[in-house]
Amino acid sequence: MREVSHTARRIQRPAPRAGALRLAQRRLQRANLYYGHGTAEALDDAAALLGHALLLRRPLEERDLAGPWSKAAALRFEALLQRRIRERIPAVYLTRRCWYAGLPLYIDERVLIPRSAIAELIERRFAPWVDPAAVRQIADLGTGSGCIALAAALAFPSARVDAVDIDAGALAVARINRQALGLARRVRLVKSDFFQALAGRRYDIIVSNPPYVGAAEYAGLPPEYAHEPEVALRSGPDGMQAVRKLLAGALRHLTPRGVLVVEVGNTETTVQREFPQLPFVWLEFERGGGGVFLLSAEQLRAAGFGKRSRGK
Repeated sequence: MREVSHTARRIQRPAPRAGALRLAQRRLQRANLYYGHGTAEALDDAAALLGHALLLRRPLEERDLAGPWSKAAALRFEALLQRRIRERIPAVYLTRRCWYAGLPLYIDERVLIPRSAIAELIERRFAPWVDPAAVRQIADLGTGSGCIALAAALAFPSARVDAVDIDAGALAVARINRQALGLARRVRLVKSDFFQALAGRRYDIIVSNPPYVGAAEYAGLPPEYAHEPEVALRSGPDGMQAVRKLLAGALRHLTPRGVLVVEVGNTETTVQREFPQLPFVWLEFERGGGGVFLLSAEQLRAAGFGKRSRGK
């Protein structure tokens, strides 16, 4: 048999899975893509796309890399890689799947890709800031996919959770995830602009990962962000519109020992400058991330944030 025929057959044969993963990693690295939407680097993206091409219903593991793979899987993998590179679509939107606080979630372009460091706080059951045994009511404002609300419901099995969002599309995604996790009895979906539809309700924990990107920052974001809903990212000219609403209304909806936890990302300095009277506790996370503050009902009351005039 001629050498050229042998070479042709070798080239046409799908590469082993491990080799395909390494090659994909190099291609993604050369493409100068942005990572941070549920993945941290090219290898994470390559692994997520490979797992999807292999039709796995869980994260890719080392054992999945052994042995050959089908031509159909190779073609699926190539198509996913090309879309990631050419269209700059985050991997999670291509796979429609991610894991947050250990939970499998359905994700599409109607919601932000879950990535908040608040997951780590939920896994710790908000220790040491609350007594887990005393938590009965939780609100997640700006719930999006429902990732925070659903993770909190599982972390506090005796609690009921209100998952609140102004966007009907986001609530539809949250409903899919709520059903998949069997939490329909304890997680209520509420269409509301933050506290607007929550009159008379009080919570032991109010948590929010609201929009907090200003106009200038939004204009400079990498192309990957254009695939996320703008309404879930932008918050007025300075990124503070949502934070102001949360601080104005929180005390009227917290129990006496309740806490407010809000992610504000890069607007941390702006928040501190605008509200110098508030003793923000800026939380630290072992797995990275920041820009998350905590305030107690007592601290908000002492700073005068219970006055109705602030909520107008």
